[in-house]
Amino acid sequence: MNPGNETLDNAEMINDINNVPKYLLLLLHQPRQDHRNLAASPETVNRQPQNRAQSAARCLFHTTIDPLPGAESESSLPPPITYAPRETRFEKFIEPKSDGYRKAVSRGSGRAAIVIDNGSSATRAGWSFEDAPRLNLTPIFSKYRDRKLGKTYSFVGQDVYADTTARGHMRNAFEAGSGIVSNWDVMESILDYVFIKLGVDGSNGGVDMPIVMTEAVANLPYSRKSMTEIIFECYSAPSVAYGIDSLFSYDYNKGKTGIVVSSSHSSTHLIPVLNSKALLTQATRLNWGGSQSAEYLLKLIRLKYPTFPGKLNSSQTEFMVQDHCYLSQDYDQELSKYLDWTGLEDRDRVIQFPFTEEIIIQKSEEELARIAERKKESGRRLQEQAAKMRLDKLIRKETELEYFRDLQRRILEAQTKKEIKRILDEDDEIKDEAALERKIKEMDKSIRKARTKDVGGPEIEEEVELPDYSLIDIPDEELAGDEAKLKQKRVQKLMKANNEARARAKAEKEREKARIAEEQRLDDERRENDLEGWLQDRRNARTDLVQKMKDRERLKADLGNRKSLASQIRMKSIANLASDAPTKKRRRGNDDDNFGQNDDDWGVYRQIATGEGSDDEEEEDLGASLKTLEGDLLKYDPEFTDQHTLDAQTDWTKSLLHAFLRGRGQAHQLHLNVERIRVPEVIFQPAIAGLDQAGIVEIAADILTHRLSGVGGQSDFLKDVFLTGGSSMFQNFDERLRDGLRAQLPAGSPLVIRRARDPVLDAWKGAAKWAGGSAWKTAAITREEYMEKGADYLKEHDLGNAYS
Repeated sequence: MNPGNETLDNAEMINDINNVPKYLLLLLHQPRQDHRNLAASPETVNRQPQNRAQSAARCLFHTTIDPLPGAESESSLPPPITYAPRETRFEKFIEPKSDGYRKAVSRGSGRAAIVIDNGSSATRAGWSFEDAPRLNLTPIFSKYRDRKLGKTYSFVGQDVYADTTARGHMRNAFEAGSGIVSNWDVMESILDYVFIKLGVDGSNGGVDMPIVMTEAVANLPYSRKSMTEIIFECYSAPSVAYGIDSLFSYDYNKGKTGIVVSSSHSSTHLIPVLNSKALLTQATRLNWGGSQSAEYLLKLIRLKYPTFPGKLNSSQTEFMVQDHCYLSQDYDQELSKYLDWTGLEDRDRVIQFPFTEEIIIQKSEEELARIAERKKESGRRLQEQAAKMRLDKLIRKETELEYFRDLQRRILEAQTKKEIKRILDEDDEIKDEAALERKIKEMDKSIRKARTKDVGGPEIEEEVELPDYSLIDIPDEELAGDEAKLKQKRVQKLMKANNEARARAKAEKEREKARIAEEQRLDDERRENDLEGWLQDRRNARTDLVQKMKDRERLKADLGNRKSLASQIRMKSIANLASDAPTKKRRRGNDDDNFGQNDDDWGVYRQIATGEGSDDEEEEDLGASLKTLEGDLLKYDPEFTDQHTLDAQTDWTKSLLHAFLRGRGQAHQLHLNVERIRVPEVIFQPAIAGLDQAGIVEIAADILTHRLSGVGGQSDFLKDVFLTGGSSMFQNFDERLRDGLRAQLPAGSPLVIRRARDPVLDAWKGAAKWAGGSAWKTAAITREEYMEKGADYLKEHDLGNAYS
């Protein structure tokens, strides 16, 4: 690169930097960070000043680019806060406690029950007379057999994360993305775990306490039937009752008439309730919940960081959604201003993953000298070993040569052909006397070469045997009776043709070598006489090569576009080959199809496969020529450095931005910015994630304005829009729903939106409260009813599903 091209290169670098997101450039104005002990520090990490190399890079950056408009000074910006990634892990061992079971037994029959909130994200279990569940576990199970110890290990819930091998055998009880139980072996193990930890010890190992269990809206009859069979057949429970989790939460929060918006881990449901009775025929499901949000964020992160070195999983992204995401009050407006400099450092969240920093220990001169001496000593020992091996090999060869010479002497002393054949049969490698002669000559030459190499001295010239072409000039008629000589004549002809071809190739190579040497001499002479002109020619040639390589890459990229020039040329070639009267190229005369006789014809196949001008061999030639030109410029042009080479310019790891953004530990960082509002927004705009459904506002407006027309008073439903479920805890969720519904409803409509006191636990608390009332006894299915009416039997009630 010469000074004349420096302005262009700086302009290109500025354009590249302008294409980088502003939040990344903002990091250039912030102090560097050092993260050495992330595992021990779950929150922020200590900050360290930038090193000398980064200071130099920053100086270079600011001499090239003007200060960014609207950017605050470095001293006025607070240092960024980094957050450690969270994920589900083993916390502690839970001891079985039987005090609750003893209290339940003392209360008497029908006054206590085991309440299980059977959710797809967590299974919460406890006693109906307590204020909170005793168990909160993830519905996962793992089982494997240790063959060395001959034992089988089973893990349930968070206990799976206590064992590394168990993680590889982990299974979920629920179907992915739904609240329907699909793996009943896992479900049965979870129930075993629940009853053991609650200390239930019924007669004959069964469960002698009634069970109240939540289920999903419109739960499949087969799923409920299987659960009923397990409860009565495996555990011999006296009774079981089912109910919808969101309706239990609504009842616990004293709701009577309204719309229940339940946004949970697997889905979002909107259920209208009239006088404490759910109108399930008007309920609507949106296939988006916490698990889908986590998977969507994971896809966005992998798309944004395709080469991220850390390990990412859905458990980590679930916590990222909970901890860092929020709903924007005006998504489009905030999105348009999200990358503005003002306040950007507050909107960007940096997730720092653990990493191990490589520590390079500088060695002293004495240590380097000792290392060099050890290497020299090691090399000397290796040379001695190699010399010893060569000597042993030489001795073996000499012994073999003596054997074959003795064999030759015995053949010469033999009297009859039969004796000669017997001597030759002693060695499988020797077929005749000529083969023996060749073998002796080859071994003798090999031994003499080995001796020369070991003891030194001049190279032994090989004796070149003159070829014998004596039979070539003899006519075939004179050799008609001798098949051996005819065969030998054909061999001599072939040998002569090969020797002449080798001689011509050698002469051509010598001429080419002389031509290259002459060109190199003229080039050296011109460089010595006119260095500046010689360098300018090299620069121009390099520029042309770089442009040609860029054009080829652009043409290859256009092959994916059917309307591009490369694709049109490709299709023309295919159409011409398939035509009955193909267009003739490079041929004149008759119409015979002699395609393939010209070497250039075979280029059409490469053109069809990869596009014109993208031959791999030609690309290698261009790359080699470019490296030769850059090598000359590096050697003779003081203004051309390694940073100006094409490899350095195209290598992201050597770029200026990489030095800032991928410094010490920053390769293990994730920047969450626009994803913080994009992921939660899907529940209001499902099209963002490619979901072909209406948003929650449109669904609620449709229920209120169309489906519930004539069912009670619309204002009664509007006065109590109830939010429950973990995904409803996003910041601004109720404000967004309120603003969206006001735009859909008539002016002046009364609208009251409230959130559950505890959107996560109120479902279990509502089921526990319901279990102590008269409605529970009416809705429970007893063991006698199960035996009489079967597992399909279901009692309908206000807070449960309808029989279908």
